[in-house]
Amino acid sequence: METFVIEGKQPISGTVVASGNKNAALPLLAACLLTDEPVTLRNVPDIGDVATMGELLVGVGVSIEKLDVHTWRVHAQNIHTSDLNPDLFGRIRGSITLAGPLLARTGVVNLPRPGGDVIGRRRVDTHVLALSALGAEMEADGAFRLYSKGLRGTDILLDEASVTATENAVMAAVLARGTTILRNAACEPHVQDLCRLLCCLGAQIEGIGSNTLTIQGVERLGGGEYTIGADYMEVGSYIALAAVTGGELLIQNAGPEHLRMVELVFERLGVWFEIRGQDVFVPAQQSLVITPDIGGAIPSIYDAPWPGFPADLMSIAIVLASQSQGTILIHEKMFESRLYFVDKLIWMGARIILCDPHRCVVQGPSLLHGDEVESPDIRAGMALLIAALCAEGRSVIRNIGQIARGYGRIEERLQSLGARIERVRS
Repeated sequence: METFVIEGKQPISGTVVASGNKNAALPLLAACLLTDEPVTLRNVPDIGDVATMGELLVGVGVSIEKLDVHTWRVHAQNIHTSDLNPDLFGRIRGSITLAGPLLARTGVVNLPRPGGDVIGRRRVDTHVLALSALGAEMEADGAFRLYSKGLRGTDILLDEASVTATENAVMAAVLARGTTILRNAACEPHVQDLCRLLCCLGAQIEGIGSNTLTIQGVERLGGGEYTIGADYMEVGSYIALAAVTGGELLIQNAGPEHLRMVELVFERLGVWFEIRGQDVFVPAQQSLVITPDIGGAIPSIYDAPWPGFPADLMSIAIVLASQSQGTILIHEKMFESRLYFVDKLIWMGARIILCDPHRCVVQGPSLLHGDEVESPDIRAGMALLIAALCAEGRSVIRNIGQIARGYGRIEERLQSLGARIERVRS
């Protein structure tokens, strides 16, 4: 087993380049199944979840050539099976995005249960309902089998603005006969990336960036090239890390157009940063004072679908709040188990009251001290890593494979910024 051993209280300073968006890379790789021509993806993040998706694609017959660490040439000329490796499929939540393209390309897909972070119930009903509306039939016996003799465009209202269900519906619809109108669609940056890739391959999609997508089905897609956008979750994590350690940080190729809500929420916690073209600059020695609501009321932060504050940054915001002067309510509306990691922050000295599975009150600043903790999921793992880097003394973080699923070469990148962190095999 490998762990991170960290000595805290070292300002993080320097320059880092933002990685490609993990949540875009997974469905974009899945979308390569829709064409028998090669697709080149650039700025592919070098992380565990992407590697797992690559293995899943190879398992159904896809050829993958890595032109360099961050450039993949994917060629789904021949798909020899629609059966997906259940072990690999269960490692990541993004594996569910293989359903739409496999169904559209082969007419059948056998889906094991998807995996991913254990942050609450993550239903697949919306996926099935959307694909069924396009003409798929389903058999369920522990796993799912979807099949169709031909998908047909239709008017679909999603029962929730699910990111992955939107992606599955779009990928299935681009090869369906006729026109599909997808309402209550998710419109996060990674959904926009997927739609733009599909348009590069010959799809006809209108309304990209809105919650209503109109897709005119085409007979086939061709090949092409596409560059994945910046991972704004990673960028937000680095901004918070610089703020709580007191360092000065320049984040290059950060995709600032997707950071406006992050900027609003972080300002409420006393953090500010500058936009310099495509880069983000975080000045040293932030004020870290929570801004109360008008009239002096205790403020709150809550997550919401795009363009709201992203759920994947809630764990990071809690650590940031623990180092800011004042009191704030954190309301995690989307996942009922995401806040359960806060007991580990409390062990480290954070003053947090867990009100219920969705809400906690944070009072700061707290002097954190090093401890031995375990990473329960990607984002909570990164939050604990940030806490350890601003804490007094030595910390040990176990189960670091969870962090590596979403943050590539994290210890090397942090070491280059002055962090005292080592990967230790025990």
